[in-house]
Amino acid sequence: MADPVQHAISSGGILFRKNGEQTEVVLIQTRADRWQIPKGGIEEGETREQAARREVREETGIDGEILEHLETIDYFFTAGTRRQKRRKSVHLFLLRYIGGDTRDHDDESIDARWFPIDEAMRKLSFANERHVLELARTRIAALTGRT
Repeated sequence: MADPVQHAISSGGILFRKNGEQTEVVLIQTRADRWQIPKGGIEEGETREQAARREVREETGIDGEILEHLETIDYFFTAGTRRQKRRKSVHLFLLRYIGGDTRDHDDESIDARWFPIDEAMRKLSFANERHVLELARTRIAALTGRT
């Protein structure tokens, strides 16, 4: 009999700031040399929103204010010595920059950097994350009057 699919739930988000007329977002570089949206597991007693703020702050060094839920993405992957199939649901939020410095990121990410939104779109390694960034671009434009 096959092992049941394990299901993990995470939170994270697109954290943005305005730099003059330009919108910038912060991405993390993983040990697998991929640029990604910061995200991670929800700890016991945390809401999805609390986990998103904490994970973004830990992985990027930046603190953000949650504005809204953007999307929940689901994907499957295999892991472990038995190559067990796993499902992951990631709740992604839009966050506005409050403060902090990317030099203060934790050691889960090898780098955290601000990118103009168009460059971030090209840097992201996964299509589902590019889709969420496009949603964020639309919402940021609606909230600020420009992208």
